[in-house]
Amino acid sequence: MAVTTEVLTGVSSQLWIGGDWVPAQDGDEMEVRDPGRDEAIDTVASAGPQDAHRALDAADSVAAAWAGTPARVRSEILLRAYDAMIADRERLARIIVIESGKTLADARAEVQYAADFFAVYGRAAYDVEGRLSRSADGTRRILVSHAPVGVAVLVTPWNFPAAMVTRKLAPALAAGCTAILKPSSATPFMAAELARIMADAGLPGGVFNVLPSAGSQRLVGALLDDARVQKLSFTGSTEVGRKLLAQTAQRIVNTSLELGGNAPFLVMENSDVDAAIDGAFVAKMRNTGQSCIAANRYYVHESLAEAFTAGLAARMGRLTVGHGLDESVGAGPVISGAARDALAQHVDAAVSRGARVLCGGSSLERAGWYYAPTVLGNVAADDPVLAHELFGPVAPVVTVSSDDEAVERANDTQFGLAAYVYTGSLEQSLQVAERLQAGVIGVNRGLVSDASAPFGGVKQSGLGREGAAEGLLEYMEPKYISAAW
Repeated sequence: MAVTTEVLTGVSSQLWIGGDWVPAQDGDEMEVRDPGRDEAIDTVASAGPQDAHRALDAADSVAAAWAGTPARVRSEILLRAYDAMIADRERLARIIVIESGKTLADARAEVQYAADFFAVYGRAAYDVEGRLSRSADGTRRILVSHAPVGVAVLVTPWNFPAAMVTRKLAPALAAGCTAILKPSSATPFMAAELARIMADAGLPGGVFNVLPSAGSQRLVGALLDDARVQKLSFTGSTEVGRKLLAQTAQRIVNTSLELGGNAPFLVMENSDVDAAIDGAFVAKMRNTGQSCIAANRYYVHESLAEAFTAGLAARMGRLTVGHGLDESVGAGPVISGAARDALAQHVDAAVSRGARVLCGGSSLERAGWYYAPTVLGNVAADDPVLAHELFGPVAPVVTVSSDDEAVERANDTQFGLAAYVYTGSLEQSLQVAERLQAGVIGVNRGLVSDASAPFGGVKQSGLGREGAAEGLLEYMEPKYISAAW
């Protein structure tokens, strides 16, 4: 607890509304726990519907002024926020570790990744281009400009408590939108720090508001029922995303959704097996497998399957598992006891159907929520374990007899967020990438996240894109003006 107290010194446990730290209107609080120790970190204010309306009043009152703020000013604020995050990287990383359980190495990488969105959109604030053209009949000019969509509600998950916020907040601010953030109830402290960072960078009060809450459904429902909200950006499960989409349909709210994944990892016949093992490890074990783009099922050509599976098992089996603040740790806890138990159930069921445990395969009995890094071999191509987003350090490997079979099985899912392919041929890699039904594809690499690239899925994995120019346009509406001269 001494380490936790030191790391959280100066971090607010209240709501951020209109540029002030305030308690919840009804006095509600919620407990936040360290998944690496299964112990309480602190209590924080838990927002309710009354707080939603307070935040909306604040965001709406400054919406016109922020929309009219020069791009240069918005850019300077975002770039100052980037500098502040980088300067304070180590402390911010430790907050992430305590809240989410990830390792220090992963947390440091996340701070950089999160800050990158401020840099990307600090520059992009200058680059919103319009268009001037002539009508088909030549009698008038067509002018197209872009206007901020309005007050935006941002709902983010626990697994990347900094990056999932900045990936939404930075383009919203660059576009000229005001924003209300509902962070995960598991990770409110990083959200509070981002509010402080933005205020210190010069963001006017009310432009960005933060409402942690244990009652997410009631809070978000109250926000979306208000006519002043014109945008929802949500990252989370497909099940919740469907419910939110149904709700936003009632008022035709502009909606972006980044939902569940079931990413395939394909190892083609002509692959460099050692390189594929390296990529497979990274694609699986970033944040201990708790990433929506984590490799979730491996399809490996039969000529390479034995070497690949043995190599991946050896790599994962060597990992030191423990609390993320320990520099020697390579894999941390999963987020909760329920998450750990779900992994155990999936693995046990697969083994009962004939899968073979090559490393791991069990929960670790210690304080905190730990599951051993696990590789499963001899997994049948129709095993139910392949249909679940495992969200943890479990890698099921399926042997395929042809590259075409690998692609067919990779696409046999309702999800389409990310996919990975390893091959020794550039021509083949591009051909396969075009055939894969996913919005994000890694070719001969296991790490694909980049603030400068558009991120999002197809099929049941979401709507819209985040990152790059495409992410900025999610917070803007094109306006067409017809003028005669």
